[in-house]
Amino acid sequence: MSAHEAAISWQRAPHETDANTYSRNHRVTLNGDQKVNVSASVEFKGDSSCADPEQMLISSVSSCHMLFFLAIADFQGYQVESYEDNPVGHLESNDKKGMEITRIVLSPRITFGGDKVPDHKAISRIHTNAHKNCFIRNSITAEVTINHL
Repeated sequence: MSAHEAAISWQRAPHETDANTYSRNHRVTLNGDQKVNVSASVEFKGDSSCADPEQMLISSVSSCHMLFFLAIADFQGYQVESYEDNPVGHLESNDKKGMEITRIVLSPRITFGGDKVPDHKAISRIHTNAHKNCFIRNSITAEVTINHL
């Protein structure tokens, strides 16, 4: 099918506020030489000015869902003018005495244009199909729900 690559680079450095540990900051390089500064979440001694892996996971789920939504809407003749989401992931204890993202809530806000505007039922069907087809959602065990008006 296809392969997807990224590069991760970390170098030892002192932690900015805790002399007893190391910096969690690192860089992820993506296609087109895009560089994303990443760290652990603040709760795990990370840098609040950087993205954290949990944010990247939930944004990947949201992005994948959006791309399928846009494709399905377009195929059905609907013109999407804007799509915004503020996904929320819940990091919680699991049955294995560890932590995991157990739930992700998507809350898309979509504006349609053109002559053909879908009703609530059609929008729900598009979301259902996007949800079923999203590669990232199909790759994780977290429950993903979609709140839409």
